[in-house]
Amino acid sequence: MNLKFSQDLEALLQRSAQTPVTLADVLAETSERGFSLVIGLLVLPFLLPMPPGFSSILGSACLLLSLQMALGRRSPWLPGHISRFRFPQAFSVSLLVQLKRVSGWLEKLVRPRFLTIAENPIIWNINGLCMAWLTILLMLPIPFTNPIPTLGILLLAIATLEADGLLMCICYVFTALITALLGVLAYGLWQAPTLLQALG
Repeated sequence: MNLKFSQDLEALLQRSAQTPVTLADVLAETSERGFSLVIGLLVLPFLLPMPPGFSSILGSACLLLSLQMALGRRSPWLPGHISRFRFPQAFSVSLLVQLKRVSGWLEKLVRPRFLTIAENPIIWNINGLCMAWLTILLMLPIPFTNPIPTLGILLLAIATLEADGLLMCICYVFTALITALLGVLAYGLWQAPTLLQALG
């Protein structure tokens, strides 16, 4: 089985590796599917070391698109300075390698299921809300935690595009677990100075 998500994303990254492609170009070509596809494209770099300045641009774009989904929009929009963003060609090649690793095991797990859930219009809003929340968690300054919410966003984007209602339900549980884990870590960092003083 070949996932539409991985096929489309690989085609975009291969094109970007040869000729610079803006996010606006991608959105114009993919329409409604562009929400999940571009969100996946935006968060995939968080699994890799990124050049300075990338994280704020990619995170902002992901948050904007997710909020639009949460509000029920079906046509994605990004402001001009973000929509003109291009992935450097060398970075696109690195993303392609990472994508092949991720999609290899996902193809064994993801398929259209629980369509009553997956095709419910309200689920579109819920998926957008979850991805927006996970993006906020992704952008928090908690060291070494980027891959955790990134994985949640990526799986939810794939579940949305592939109409996998079972994976969506798993992602909702995963979102709650991620929220709890990062909450504990944030609390630990906040309490760390007090604990160090007490130990001293």
